[in-house]
Amino acid sequence: MTKSQLVQKLAEGAEISKKQADAALQTLVDLTVGTVRKGEPVKIPGLGIFRKVQTKARMGRNPQTGEPIKIPARKKVRFSVAKVFKDSVLGKK
Repeated sequence: MTKSQLVQKLAEGAEISKKQADAALQTLVDLTVGTVRKGEPVKIPGLGIFRKVQTKARMGRNPQTGEPIKIPARKKVRFSVAKVFKDSVLGKK
């Protein structure tokens, strides 16, 4: 689904104009990025959680040579899918 399709469906579902739906979507994205950048998680019920995590330095291997290499610590953004979303898409086990 493209952004324009998402905006159209959002506008139809909320019975608002496409311009308002686009503004709402952009506000949601900007708010999520700003909050996660500060280190705070963003939980969207029924969808999942966006959070910033710090990984530890570790040793890895160069796949071509097999030579050990040091992988530095870094920050990453993680998204954890909500159980309700996962069950809806994949079905319950």
